[in-house]
This record gives sequence, C-alpha cells and structure tokens, in this order.
Amino acid sequence: MTYQVLLFYKYITIEDPAQLAASVRALAEKHALLGRALIAEEGINATLEGELEATEAFASEFLNDPRFADMQIKRSEGDGEAFGKLVVKVRDQIVGTRFPKEKVDPRVQTAPRIQPEELKRWFEEGEDFTIVDMRNDYEYRSGHFKGSVNPGLENSRDLPEAIPELMPLKNKKVLTVCTGGVRCESMSAYLMSEGFTDVYQLENGMHGYMEKYPGEDFLGTLYTFDRRKVMDFGGDREVIGRCHRCEGATETYANCANDLCHLHFLVCDTCSHEEGTFCSDACEATKSTALIQD
Repeated sequence: MTYQVLLFYKYITIEDPAQLAASVRALAEKHALLGRALIAEEGINATLEGELEATEAFASEFLNDPRFADMQIKRSEGDGEAFGKLVVKVRDQIVGTRFPKEKVDPRVQTAPRIQPEELKRWFEEGEDFTIVDMRNDYEYRSGHFKGSVNPGLENSRDLPEAIPELMPLKNKKVLTVCTGGVRCESMSAYLMSEGFTDVYQLENGMHGYMEKYPGEDFLGTLYTFDRRKVMDFGGDREVIGRCHRCEGATETYANCANDLCHLHFLVCDTCSHEEGTFCSDACEATKSTALIQD
C-alpha cells in the first residue's frame, strides 16, 4: 500500500468558514483521509494523509472549487500512520501568530516570493543575503538551511520579542523560511511592518526546496507536525541534531516524561527509555503526576 501526505494552504477571504469546514471534512471522510485542517475567515491550512489514489482524488475535487483552483498542494511520501484521526477546526487564524490584522494581513500584503531555483542561484553565486528561520526552536534543531539565523522562537507569536535581535538585518536582504510557506506569509509581513526594507519568502518553503534539491543546502531533516516527526527527500546528508542530554547525534524527538515539564526535545537511543524519557536528571528526580495544594 502506498500512502501520501498532502500539505496545502491559502490566504483568502472565506465568507462562511463553518460551511467550508463541513465541506472539507465530508470530502476527507469520503476518501478516508486523516490529518488536520484549520479554517478561518482568512483562509485554510491543512495536512492530510491517505492512500495515494485517495489523496489525488481529494486534491482533484478540492481544486474544483474556484477559490482554490490556483492553490499549490505539496506532496510527500506517507506511511499510513502520520495521523490518528481527522480534525477539522474553525479558528480565528490559520497560523497562531496573534498579530493584529490592522498590522499584518497576508491577504493584503506579504513579502515577494522567490522560487527554489532562485534560492539555489543565490547559494551558488554567493549572493549577499541572510536566511531567517521562522519555525520554532525545536524544529530548527533537527535540520535547517546552512548559514541560517535561528531567532529562538518557542511559538510563532514570539516574533515581536525577537525583533530587537534581528534589527541588524533591517536594511539587509532577508529571506524568511518555514516548513511549507504558510508561516512566512505573516512572519515576513510582520518584518515589513517593522521597517525591514528587503524581505522575501521562499515559495513552498523548505518542503519545496528539499523536493527539488534533495540533500543540498539543507542540513539534517525537516520537522513535521505529525507522527513521522522528521522527513527528508533523499540525497546525501549528515545528522546535525544533537541529543538534549548527551550531545550525541540523533534525529529522534521525545516529550519529557515529567508531567510538569513535557519539553519536546531531541534524544538519542542511549538516553531514551521505554519506561520514560526525561530531559534532565532534575526532571527525573522531581517527576510528578499532580501538584498537591493545601
């Protein structure tokens, strides 16, 4: 059995998000797809998995909607276990940046897009530019573009606090990157609203670049928000992820077994244990399932 994962988004005004959510759910159920779709007045953001023919049938039918006819759908190999269920939700935003719409609205303004071929040219010709990785810090740790800047975000909404450290790039050529492109729509727009003068975003994100140039310029593996955790598109590559506990090479993620922590971190086989993996000796020593209060 061959499985495929579909990744797609579009910023577009949705007059009736609840109606679209019902339609997406019905179509996904029709083709036995599992995954997650977020729908808001500002658009749609979804990742779905199913059998190859089923995902293609879903894509064909969904793109028949004139609102999404020009939307690009990214595809990657699945294993049939990326998701445990289908979740379709109506939200205020399709990415949780919480930026005020009067300041940032990707439907109105976002940074110009460059194609993977253009970025490849930048790398090969030594273009003077800086890649700013707009993903969360833990995503960056297992893989990222060479020479990229990590603002150390815990969540997308933390970008405003990272602006002071990024200010030296205000008048430099900046390329924002993320997994599939959706976060960079609003993150690049936020940089522009803060006065950054030469900002771009990568069309189809890291996913699109790795698909076209596997094993080139991107170090390590690409983090995914499903049960796969990480993925790559082949090609020669090195493992750059480091175990949170011992610094050994690894691309395996775990959540701290301490119920008061649950840190999401990289861990090697030596430091991982079936009975519970802890991010530190302190967490293991203070493991607890509840806080006792008087």
